[in-house]
This record gives sequence, C-alpha cells and structure tokens, in this order.
Amino acid sequence: MNSRRRLRGRLTSCAGVVCLFVGLPATVLSQTAPYERVFPQSKAAVEKVVKAIESSLAGHLPVLEGFAKPGEHPLDRYQRGYYQTTVQVTAAPSGGSLVRVTTKVTAWYNDASAAHSGYQLLTSNGRIESDLLDQLAEQLATEKPAVEQPAAGQETKTAPQVGDKTESVAVTGSAEPAAMPKSATPAAAGTEPLIPAPEPAKSDSSFSATSNRNLTAEERASAQQAATPRMSGTDRALQAEADSLEEVLKNQVHPRNLVAVKKSGTAIVGSPSLTANTLFLASMHDEFEMLDFDRDWVHIRISGLSRGWIWRNSVEMPEGILDTDVQSGPAPAAAADLFQVVREETAQFPGDWEFLRGKNVKIISVQKVDENAKQAGPKERLEFAKLLLDQNYSEIAEKSQALAGVVLIFDSVDGGMIAVTSTTLQQWKAGKLSDSALWHHCFFDPPETFDSNGPSGSQ
Repeated sequence: MNSRRRLRGRLTSCAGVVCLFVGLPATVLSQTAPYERVFPQSKAAVEKVVKAIESSLAGHLPVLEGFAKPGEHPLDRYQRGYYQTTVQVTAAPSGGSLVRVTTKVTAWYNDASAAHSGYQLLTSNGRIESDLLDQLAEQLATEKPAVEQPAAGQETKTAPQVGDKTESVAVTGSAEPAAMPKSATPAAAGTEPLIPAPEPAKSDSSFSATSNRNLTAEERASAQQAATPRMSGTDRALQAEADSLEEVLKNQVHPRNLVAVKKSGTAIVGSPSLTANTLFLASMHDEFEMLDFDRDWVHIRISGLSRGWIWRNSVEMPEGILDTDVQSGPAPAAAADLFQVVREETAQFPGDWEFLRGKNVKIISVQKVDENAKQAGPKERLEFAKLLLDQNYSEIAEKSQALAGVVLIFDSVDGGMIAVTSTTLQQWKAGKLSDSALWHHCFFDPPETFDSNGPSGSQ
C-alpha cells in the first residue's frame, strides 16, 4: 500500500512539471530567436523588400571584432570570416508581419598544431541581425503605399476649381450632388452667377510641372532638398559606422606573398617529395604564406612554426609569378608522344606494398618511344601515368571486386613502377583528391625515378 502511494505521488509530480512546461507563455519560448521585429506592412510587401536586398544577406567580413562573440579561442586567431543570414517572414496576428533574422558566422582557425586547424562556427553578437532589421525598416519606410481604388459603382468627380486649388470628391450614382463652395453658389434666380463657369480641373502633376518650369534652378534644388527625408540621429550614426568600416576594408593591405589553393583535396605534405607524409588536405581557396618555391614545389607556412610543402601547379601564385615553371627553349613534347603501352595483363601485385600485397591488379607495361629521348623525365612520366589511369578507370570500376588496383611499369634503364589502389583511383575521379594528392596516395619503386628533386630529375 505504501509503495502504491509513493508511485502515485511521483506520477502527480511529473504531471505537474509537464503542465508547467506547456503553460509557459510564448514569449519565454521565443527567447531562442531574439533578433526579430514586427512591421506594420503585409507579409508580401516585406518579402518583396527582402528579395531586393538578398545580396546583403551573405558575404565576407573584413574583421571579426564587433561581429562575433569571443568563444573558446581569441578572435585574432581566426581568418577569412564569412557570414550567412537567414530571414523568415510570417504574418503577425495583429495584422502586420513578424521578421526573424538568424546569422551564421564561420572563420578559419589557425592552431599551432595543423591537425587542430580548420573552419569553425562562431556565435554572432547580433550586430549583423540588428543592422539588417534597420535596413529593412528604412526600405519599407520608402515604399509607396498602394493607392486605394474607389468601390464598385463609384466614380470620381472633380469639384469646380476655385482659385488655384482643386478637390476630388467620390460619389455614387444615387447620392446627392456634392455641395458647392459658398463662393461658387449662384445668385438669385434670373441673375448671372458671381463667378464664371468652372473649367475642367487640372491634375496635381500638371500643376506641379507648370510650377516647376517657373522656378529657378536654386529654387528647384531647395524644394527637392526640403522634400528629402532627414536622417535621424541613429541613422546618421549607423551610416557613419558603415562608412568607417568600408574605409577600413578599402585601406586594408592584402599580403602579396599568399598562395591560394585551386582545388579541394590538395595535399599539404611534410617535404618536397612524392613519398612525403600528407599532413592534411586543403580546401579550395585556402590561403597560405609562401616562404620559398622552386620549379615544382612551394614552401608554405601553415601556422606559427608549422611548415609544409604543396605542388606549385596546385596553387595560384602571387601576382607576377607563374603557376607553373616555363623553361626557355623549344616546347617540350607531349607525354603521349614520348611513351607507348607495350603490354597489359592481370596478375598478382609484383611488390610488397601493404595495400596491394597478394592481390590481383592490372599491370600495364610502358616503354619510351625513343630510348635516347632526354625529355622523358619524372614530370613526363607522371603526366603519362595520369593519362593511363584516366583511360583505365572505367574498366577498374567495373571489375573492382576482381582488381584491387593498377600498376604501371616503365620498362627502361631509368624506369620504375607506380601502383595505385582502386579506392584511391575512385576518389581521384570523383574530385575528392587533386592530381597532386593522388601521387601522395600511390606507391613508387624506386621513388627517385619519379621525383624531380631526385637523381633522375636532371634527365
């Protein structure tokens, strides 16, 4: 009996908590979206203005200070700030529109350890949202309200013109004629009216155009200035702040020794070698400080004391430096003209690489067209290997269960072997790995045969 009473008491307490949560007012539950404002305009009118300012809903931030809240790391450790704003418009019960604004701020975090670097999501401090709501209010204030049309069965008549003023009166077909002004009331019967018969009324626009033609240039400019709405103190302060930020962005000096990654999946490696360990894969448009470069490689600063190497043709070099090295002399022959395939077969991997050890692979044997050609160096070998991998991908993909990879054997005195797994080949073709990253997932034997910095690089 006591256990039943205790159980009944617990259920009663739980029910009370549920009722308390359900009974919370809507204002408490809406605190998770504090950047909102109610406008008297209709939902359609607000959405029209939002569409007109879509270009300002996303973009790069010149600085993070003043736009994002400091989080786990100081804001000066972040670069390449970017914001994206979402605007939600709903019809308000009171007859206007409720606008909710949320903003995501992202930036690249530079850590002393390259493994901890990357893009992170920051918390907006509300400035972007507030500025957007203010901009929306200004745009809505300048929108002209729709002109109300007369109801069905009504027609608009113009009262007689008295002096320089006109009045428009809307009357129905059954209504009494509008009372005329006292000054226009005719005299007693049989006498002439005190004023001439009314002439057709002129529209306001015609009157304004006639008046403006009689004004001097100074008077027209003064009238236009008087008609221009004056900015409030808050608007002037916001405008001054926006002008200041624009000036800072304009005067900000962009470093001239930065290289930008051309394609996502580009490998950043520990040394200028095909067999170097991959530190991480960079994303497109990532920028790094260039420390040095040669014909094939660029030495970069990752962050702090962390350094790395990246293929020169994988980045956009600073202004005035070509992305690839152009050597003087006759143009080099195409790789397809320097080598030829002499044999293809399916056999067990002829090496000791752990990823293909004991597995069946497609082996393609290659020879030089001219054994004495000096142009068939490491760079040309890699270009021809890339051509063969691209040509054989479809077959490897169809036979992925039977073939674990591809092996290219350059059958010559200075030749060697390149091996790649089917998985790596698939990632490369899908665009997840750049050309340079592909080589760092391959097996080379011996490595120096395909390395321009090795002994065979001078051939």
